[in-house]
Amino acid sequence: MNRRILAGPSLAGGAESLDAHRERLGPLPGRMDSRELIATLERSGLLGRGGAGFPVGRKWASVASRAEGQAVVLANGAEGEPLSAKDRILMATRPHLVLDGIELAAAAVGAHRIVVYVGSEHQDAKRAMSRAVAERRNARRGRRTAAGPGVGSGAGSAIPMRLIAAPVGYASGEESAAVHFVNEGDARPVTVPPRPYERGVAGRPTLVQNVESLANAALIARFGDAWYREAGLGETKGTALITVTGAPQSGLTEIELGTTIGEVARLCGIESPRPVMLGGYFGGWLAGEAAWPMALDPVSLRAAGSAFGAGVVSFLEPGACGVVTTARVMDFMAGSSAAQCGPCVFGLRAIADASARVARGRGRQDDTRRIVGWIESIAGRGACRLPDGTIGFMASALRVFRDEFDSHQNHRRCTAPHGEGRAA
Repeated sequence: MNRRILAGPSLAGGAESLDAHRERLGPLPGRMDSRELIATLERSGLLGRGGAGFPVGRKWASVASRAEGQAVVLANGAEGEPLSAKDRILMATRPHLVLDGIELAAAAVGAHRIVVYVGSEHQDAKRAMSRAVAERRNARRGRRTAAGPGVGSGAGSAIPMRLIAAPVGYASGEESAAVHFVNEGDARPVTVPPRPYERGVAGRPTLVQNVESLANAALIARFGDAWYREAGLGETKGTALITVTGAPQSGLTEIELGTTIGEVARLCGIESPRPVMLGGYFGGWLAGEAAWPMALDPVSLRAAGSAFGAGVVSFLEPGACGVVTTARVMDFMAGSSAAQCGPCVFGLRAIADASARVARGRGRQDDTRRIVGWIESIAGRGACRLPDGTIGFMASALRVFRDEFDSHQNHRRCTAPHGEGRAA
């Protein structure tokens, strides 16, 4: 794992400089044909790390086929998921690895403009990326190397690059919301076609790619698709960054895909199974006994009806209440509504309010039943994916914490020792 994303100097040391980055990893390969780079990414099997898990090579190919030299690359580091820290830490500590990936993507898809979209609350990431861009600009001025049509050597792209602060909000990092914000200053998802890869920023074909995906692309360009596939214990190859919370040794770590949840738990100091929130607020709950043998592999998790999402593995703390924790998440998600449709504005708020009443032991006689009914009526009716993701989370809580919901609803009693639930 010595060449993987988190290899190199301690994360506590802050941003790696351009000189240190080049000394550790060497330059990007010069004059790599863009088509060959995309083919290499496709052979690697690299999946996007923003949550959807779409094949990176295929995404680049889709934009490149429409670009005609006028595409846009939007590097997505908004990271609105409250339990995730991977993107902000990556940008704050390995900014040049991210910029390598951005420049490779721009050359490969035929971009004439780059947007780096960083969460406005992630100050360390914003500062590190700004300094790294300036370092490259100065290096380029010093070298004045001629730029060719292929992928460059990492001296710094001459393509105009703009850093934009993504507004605070869960939905602001969704790809169409990011494009809408750059175009209109409004970070709300847009569901009406065309999609960003067809017509995005300024009406141009736009590659919206998560920053971890771009960092992986930079490593694959250097070391090859076979090297990338050396890691991985299951169907999906490679490594992934995960954010672990609720454990004695919580924080950011890099795992081989296919590592089980139980292995992550033991690595982080947890010995016995307990409920785990997988994928964060847009993910779902898993019962401890069922979760421990599950592999953190996007393909196998999808087949099992779960999702890797943005790589959040959040263990319910000992003595915490799953009902109370779920109610807090639901309140947050209802407050994150894009306010574009009734299912989101009214449906999610109704579920959140009912969940809060149940959690406080003040549930109305039919609150749990009504939550189930709202879930069924909202499914598939939202203007964006927020309602479906949120009700999926709520449905998983009703399954995993069935007895606790019954105790809160019917007996007005919390069985958790502390009576206060939190998953972080």
